[in-house]
Amino acid sequence: MITIYAQVVGIVAFTVATLVLGILIRRTPTKEAAHRLSRISHTFFWGAFFVPSFAGFVWPGLTHFDELLGLPSLPWPIARWVLGVPMTLVGVYFSSSSMRALKTQGSGMMAYKLTERVVASQVYERVRNPMSLGLYLQFIGVSLLVGSTWLLLGSLVLYVPAHVFNLWFFEERELSARHGPSYDEYRQRVPFLIPRLGALSR
Repeated sequence: MITIYAQVVGIVAFTVATLVLGILIRRTPTKEAAHRLSRISHTFFWGAFFVPSFAGFVWPGLTHFDELLGLPSLPWPIARWVLGVPMTLVGVYFSSSSMRALKTQGSGMMAYKLTERVVASQVYERVRNPMSLGLYLQFIGVSLLVGSTWLLLGSLVLYVPAHVFNLWFFEERELSARHGPSYDEYRQRVPFLIPRLGALSR
């Protein structure tokens, strides 16, 4: 149960940090403030959001959460695999493609090495937050594959909403402060989280 408590507390801490950081970047929308606050946000993501989640792989293990909480496991294993496998693979594609684009096009990484310019090509032509979308798909896909009711509900009700709030309330303001009009123009023409399908307009 300690891991479950740590996950819930971590998500709450991450959400509160997002709220505070979002207010601060609105008060001081400068490049210097954006750099500083972004690193704080990443620290909360890795320390409060990611580490407790990853710890669950080790203890109690992905298939034991429901047992600890007295929840029934998800039914229909064949249907879960039919949905879970492609969701996980697509999630890996979005995450890996976005990391590669950040490095080659933005001279940055997914965390503390911030991009030096707006990345608007490759997978970022279709969606502004492909790495996050990939993360969400992997969370949900793995939850389906292991049949965990807690992991699926936690992903849909806690993890994904908390992280989307961070993207919307803080990260987009931080990127605008760092990159200025080039990011604002990019934000106007590329969808937030649902990829644009079909031929690109440019």
